[in-house]
Amino acid sequence: MATILITGGTGVVGRFLSKKLKDKGYSVATLGRASKNGSEINTYTWDIEKNEIEKEALEKVDYIIHLAGANISESKWTAKRKKIIIDSRVKSAQLIFEKLKENTNQVKAFISASAIGYYGAISTDKIFSETDTPANDFLGETCLKWEQAADRFEELGIRVVKIRTGIVLTKQGGALAKMITPIKLGIGSPIGNGKQYLPWIHIEDLCDIYIKAIEDAQMKGVYNAVAPDHKTNRDFTKTLAVVLRKPLWFPNIPALVMKIIFGEMSVMLLKGSRVSSEKITNAGYKFKFPNLKETFVNLLVENTK
Repeated sequence: MATILITGGTGVVGRFLSKKLKDKGYSVATLGRASKNGSEINTYTWDIEKNEIEKEALEKVDYIIHLAGANISESKWTAKRKKIIIDSRVKSAQLIFEKLKENTNQVKAFISASAIGYYGAISTDKIFSETDTPANDFLGETCLKWEQAADRFEELGIRVVKIRTGIVLTKQGGALAKMITPIKLGIGSPIGNGKQYLPWIHIEDLCDIYIKAIEDAQMKGVYNAVAPDHKTNRDFTKTLAVVLRKPLWFPNIPALVMKIIFGEMSVMLLKGSRVSSEKITNAGYKFKFPNLKETFVNLLVENTK
């Protein structure tokens, strides 16, 4: 089977995807700050600032999945934090590109994460598709530069796929864990007016889309990785409360409160539009979890029995 190199392999998606690939018989390796060979998944070293990658990491790689990037919601978006967010995505891809350019390689595809933030932090009746232009805001700028760094691999004759991802729902931390806590405490409520959409995807579907991008040589360019079930923040909160069997009686959290707490980053919570999944389904992908309530049941109820 082919060898897959994953950047950002220690993250929630990276760990889940690595296991699925191993289960399918693929050889999997990751890039990290410290090497770890001889284990089930080898880790090769890289240092973006020093422009270094362990030579062996790229020698027999067939596919690269680029998930590396600083957590965009970890802290307030100061000028310094914004630079870290962009550089961690762009410079890491540039480093891999330069190393592949310098040496003979057998890489067939470079599959890069991206995000629906490409369309910007905006609430509108429009349903965004892959042909839409990037937004003129920080999220749009970040995703545009992220994808442009991936596109450079076409210069080397490598097939490029970019996966614009919505909110990833998983039982292993992430956004869902943050949503659950206040509802379990009985203080859950929608944010702002609650009408902003939250494009989402089950981690199983997201990882299967990455695997399809490896195995389907016809996949090229950008694809939205979002479930076809369009839900607002209010829908999310109510559905989660129903599945957890918890009441909702608190009023909506005012937008001003979120702005005070999170600053500019609050737009991620207060704004959101629908995003189309039509292109990936037309490419032959069938979602395992197309429905939000069934997804919550799978992650929060079935896995606890």
